[in-house]
Amino acid sequence: MTICEKGTTRHLLGNLTWSAVNRRHIDALGSSLQAIAATGEKDVRIDCGRIGRADIYGLQLLYVWMECARSRGMEMKLVNLSISLQQAMSNLGLMHCFSGKMA
Repeated sequence: MTICEKGTTRHLLGNLTWSAVNRRHIDALGSSLQAIAATGEKDVRIDCGRIGRADIYGLQLLYVWMECARSRGMEMKLVNLSISLQQAMSNLGLMHCFSGKMA
């Protein structure tokens, strides 16, 4: 998984799965929070249109990242969620974690 910045939107690319996420990706998520905070942005859009697959580990990581942003005064909204990503959230019982966080 990688994070690309384009304007005020961050794009997640790749898979959000146990096998696809490693320490480098986790560090990149932390660095991205620092970079966003440095810009003073408060409303951040996370484009999920290029996430291939997701499992419970990847979705938990996404949730924790979004909560860390919230604790820094930022509000992250997920946009462009594929049907398969929404189904994964629902099937894994995590839809409630992201309700109110989707645009």
